Amino acid sequence: MNWNNLQPLIIAYGINIISAILVFIIGKWLAQKITDLFGTALEKHNVEITLIKFLKNIAYYALIVGVLLAAAGQLGISTTSFLTIVGAASLAIGLALKDSLGNFAAGVMLILFRPFKVGDVITAGGETGKVAEITIFNTIMNTPDNQRKIVPNGAIGNSTITNINANSTRRVDLMIGIGYDDDIKKAKETLAAIIKADSRVLADPTPTIAVANLGDSSVDLAVRPWVKTGDYWDVLFDLTEQIKLTFDEEAISFPYPQQDVHMYNESN
Repeated sequence: MNWNNLQPLIIAYGINIISAILVFIIGKWLAQKITDLFGTALEKHNVEITLIKFLKNIAYYALIVGVLLAAAGQLGISTTSFLTIVGAASLAIGLALKDSLGNFAAGVMLILFRPFKVGDVITAGGETGKVAEITIFNTIMNTPDNQRKIVPNGAIGNSTITNINANSTRRVDLMIGIGYDDDIKKAKETLAAIIKADSRVLADPTPTIAVANLGDSSVDLAVRPWVKTGDYWDVLFDLTEQIKLTFDEEAISFPYPQQDVHMYNESN
């Protein structure tokens, strides 16, 4: 083939390749700038940070797809054919990564409907911990003993979500058993005095102290004071200890299961 005939063709394709590269570089730069401006606008409107990250990612990759189409057009590639190829590839990838796509879909739902946010303490997907980060595919939690748990969003989306500190107050539930020979009225008055002495216990709602059950070996008293959510564990532990110490001082017993064994002598 004559070089003189090839030279214009090479120059034309070379210009197209350079144009495609420039379109991609400039387009990518513009996509990042537009995404950053979009994120700044959302921050000014006090949109939750996790939702901002998600929307920025969606906007960025949507713009990148447009940039790729524009670059492909510079190379003379039909955008219709290109979209057909992308669609076929997406279908194959979707079938291969169906579990990951399930996590992605669950992540989108979590971010959009926000049953919890970063900083909340939750029980979900079989784990309990403080939410450190919510990504598209996983939710990262730190457990009370400071382990990091990475839970797939699909597992969270298919389970019951308990947002432990979503409300400002919580009820402390204690079940205190006393002996059948003990004075129920005295026990209830003693419990009321212990609760009243703790300044962290809220006056409203009124704490409940009531006989909940007549067990095999004990009379069970339900003790239910209300506290601020942040005080829950401290109050639970302190009240449990104080009840034991005070009941010992007041000679109120804590019964435990017992069995009477009767022995008989059999005469020959």
